[in-house]
Amino acid sequence: METGLQGKRVLVTGASGGIGSACARAFAAEGCELVLHFHRGRDRVEALQAELGGATAIGADLTKEDDAERLFAEAGRLDVCAAVAGVWPQGDLPVWELPLERWEETLRANLTATFLTARGFLRGVAQSGHGSLVMIASTAGLFGEAGHADYAAAKSGIAYGLLLSLKNEVVRVAPRARINVVCPGWTYSPMTRGAIDEELV
Repeated sequence: METGLQGKRVLVTGASGGIGSACARAFAAEGCELVLHFHRGRDRVEALQAELGGATAIGADLTKEDDAERLFAEAGRLDVCAAVAGVWPQGDLPVWELPLERWEETLRANLTATFLTARGFLRGVAQSGHGSLVMIASTAGLFGEAGHADYAAAKSGIAYGLLLSLKNEVVRVAPRARINVVCPGWTYSPMTRGAIDEELV
């Protein structure tokens, strides 16, 4: 199937993780020019870089505004952004036991990081008049997740409030730009491996 992605310059955030690396491989198979973002997973991204050949790797903490802005400055022109970076906090905690610190960390790692990514990419879209942003949320954001109200709230913010606001805003500057959300269920990845019963996989 012809996707029209050949030669497009694509940023994948969270490329050191399971979903991010799978996205990077899929884009590479379509002939895209890749920019791979990582935070703590430098070794995994360098291995992915070697596997795919020719990809650029940039490290940044996307919960920090300066780091996010530097990422886009270094990435340069982009056609597509897959905003995958996020963290699922291990440990089931009902909301009455959930520390404020974990709540705030989870929202920063998921909702704030996605906001800063979207903002950085859409600033470029406003100048170029085109682009496609795909944000990764979760089924937890659609249906809730007992023991992870923090994660569910962050992903719901992406899947509903952020998505619906951005799609109404971007048409003012780039009528042909696209903004979408994908909401995966459980995936077997380095982040979730310790929380999944191996016998059930």
